[in-house]
Amino acid sequence: MSDALTTPEQVQAVVGQLNAPRDLKVIDHLDSHAQRWIGLSPLVCLTLSQDTDISVTLGGGPQGFVQIPDAHHLLLPLALLDDSAAVRSGASFGALLLVSGMNETLRINGTVLAIEDDMARLQVAECFLHCAKALMRSDFWQPASSPNTPTQPSAFLAASRFMTLATQAADGSADLSPKGDPAGALLKASEQHVCFADRPGNRRIDSFRNIVSQPRIALLAMIPGCLQVVEARGTAELSTSDNLRAAFRVREATPKLVTRMSVDSIALRHSPALARARLWPVVGAPAGLNGADIFKAHIQLNRSGGEAGDKVRAAIAVPGALEHGLSEDYKHNLY
Repeated sequence: MSDALTTPEQVQAVVGQLNAPRDLKVIDHLDSHAQRWIGLSPLVCLTLSQDTDISVTLGGGPQGFVQIPDAHHLLLPLALLDDSAAVRSGASFGALLLVSGMNETLRINGTVLAIEDDMARLQVAECFLHCAKALMRSDFWQPASSPNTPTQPSAFLAASRFMTLATQAADGSADLSPKGDPAGALLKASEQHVCFADRPGNRRIDSFRNIVSQPRIALLAMIPGCLQVVEARGTAELSTSDNLRAAFRVREATPKLVTRMSVDSIALRHSPALARARLWPVVGAPAGLNGADIFKAHIQLNRSGGEAGDKVRAAIAVPGALEHGLSEDYKHNLY
């Protein structure tokens, strides 16, 4: 494919340089904010990777179904996953936890330590809050107005507004990233390919960094309010093709790059996990749960970043500074 990007440096040049040290909001354990978030979450999106195999699935149940034995481990009931076959000891995992009414998502990466009595014991390596843009763009908490669910994968993808993208780093570690857009702007499928655009975010380029070193990916697409999902797997490449990018133009804004996946497998299926999670209708966000507070707490806990990190920590310590910055970013930089 012409206009292909093949190195992290090329991708970073296209997306733009980071505004702060790359891992400043990442902590290596589950602090009190993360533990409260997990205790309120009825849905986990999960990717597992081992060798070059990568998969993505959902787990759902009552709030607190993902258990927290201590600040470095999670216990995940295998019976509450749509597909538990890939959960094997030694596999890398990436998890994305949603809380009703909240647009941020909690991301946790690590390793499956063991399978014990139908529970997966997960060791946490990274924990951080993901910004609200993906769920805002997808209007995730507003169910689709049409009661009719598409019966073909390509039509379902065209109507999808939210997806999770599973990628694998060169060292085998897994990552799961949320993406959202209005229906028709998120995913475009042809006979052999599925394409999706990059939108403005935190410029960490985790997924893209992984794709250029290990192009095997998986994605799971959702229509808010619907209990069906589409899972697709294949091989991805990154492109700055003008034609591809123009097809994903939204609000007069053209994305800087597009991911094009050559599809190996694709399936439309019912998700028992989504049914158990009962995400819709939304009653409202939990009282006292605030994304800006969690961002600040995690940045303060992470003492890395040198002088640049110290400047960021000093800036966000000013009352209202981070809240104002997030509000302005969400208002002016969704696309």
